Amino acid sequence: MENADVFLGLHDFLERMRQPAAADFVKAIKSFIVSFSNNGPDPDRDSAAVQDFLANMEAAFKAHPLWSGCSEDELESAGEGLEKYVMTKLFARVFASLPDDVKLDDQLSEKMSLIQQFIRPENLDIKPAFQNETSWLLAQKELQKINMYKAPRDKLICILNCCKVIGNLLLNASLASKDNPPGADEFLPVLIYVTLKANPPQLHSNLLYIQRFRRQSRLVGEASYYFTNMLSAESFISNIDAKAISIDETEFERNMEFARALLSGLSVDTQDPNSPYQNHGQHPRADKNKTLNDNKDPALRTSSSAAKLESKKVSFQDELSITKVPSLSDLENKGASMIIKEDKLNDVFREFPYLFASVGDLTVGDVEDLLNNYKQLVFKYASLSKGLGVSSTSHLPSNPQNNAQQDHAETLAKGLGILASSQSDAQNHDETTIDSSDSGPVASNDKPEKSTDTSDDNSPKEKKSDSGLPQDEAVASEGVAPS
Repeated sequence: MENADVFLGLHDFLERMRQPAAADFVKAIKSFIVSFSNNGPDPDRDSAAVQDFLANMEAAFKAHPLWSGCSEDELESAGEGLEKYVMTKLFARVFASLPDDVKLDDQLSEKMSLIQQFIRPENLDIKPAFQNETSWLLAQKELQKINMYKAPRDKLICILNCCKVIGNLLLNASLASKDNPPGADEFLPVLIYVTLKANPPQLHSNLLYIQRFRRQSRLVGEASYYFTNMLSAESFISNIDAKAISIDETEFERNMEFARALLSGLSVDTQDPNSPYQNHGQHPRADKNKTLNDNKDPALRTSSSAAKLESKKVSFQDELSITKVPSLSDLENKGASMIIKEDKLNDVFREFPYLFASVGDLTVGDVEDLLNNYKQLVFKYASLSKGLGVSSTSHLPSNPQNNAQQDHAETLAKGLGILASSQSDAQNHDETTIDSSDSGPVASNDKPEKSTDTSDDNSPKEKKSDSGLPQDEAVASEGVAPS
């Protein structure tokens, strides 16, 4: 089902719920939400209860005069609207409701944060022709949106968008290299790598939430295929070890210890021959800069003893700067430099028409979407900078030529950040909605209070009808919809 159909279906569902003839439906929905919220968490029972309620309500829609003469697509849209409304209200009650789920989320996130420090595409047997880490950032950004939404379908869309970006990149790479079309053997390793790098919080709970509360009759076809691949990626990451990523056991453990030290803010001796970054070439830029500086500075070339004496004076902050893992900015700058050298620059951005759009090409709706996406980009970049313990402007070089290149890279990074969402918006022109009282991003530790009655939601942004269901809802930006 297309996104536009779902958006109109939700609007139509809410409109019908305002009519006096829908009073029984409204009463049933509110009664279910209240009784459900009063029960303790039991994932299997909760899933069965929601699935049965949605199925029974959709069957009642078909037999009710309010939907008399409606097509199957219109009834399907009404079902989508019902699922979105109910699950938005029950989100705080069912999402990560068990301590074991929370624990698994933390363990998985910690493991990804460690492994992402040293894993390379070749560790997952990704062919060189299919390696494109700069473009994979688009897929990572789509996956990282998953915690911004509460409805199962919205979360599923984030996974589908991520997978479709990967699929398109692999297909383009195979055409460029005249290789065979990519299959599951090529797709899954890239999805695993992208997931490791994105490290979306509460991934385990998000997948369980979709699995339990997405209407089973709609978790089919393309949506089912991509979701199954994401489950496989999570399983692989949960059980990842040295053998799984083609690394010697001793080397794997050394890399993990190095990553722990790095993330905990400890100083790591990069001159250690056992350093994982020397083994894997993770810091070629630092080594190259050191060599260039040694060649330029005669004082450092005078004698090896002088060099050793100077090396002992390296400060704690200098060591951290040398051992720092390449940041998102580093990757974007590297990619920008590579793109600048492309002979056919237009071919690189052929599938991204928004990048070359002018103000006159955009509609009012586009401007609002792009502004929201820009705010998300700024927030994510600032958060990453804080997380890395660096200023967002601390990497600006003093060399004028480098300044120009940096400015170009930053412009490109902003374009790509907007593109990740606006490209899918241009394809579908849809935005699914949730209640304005629940429309904010959902942080891992920010769960709203349980709603025991829809009539208790008194947000000033939400208009209430006599039935107790909202008239209008805030819009959440989405991309490609599942079939």
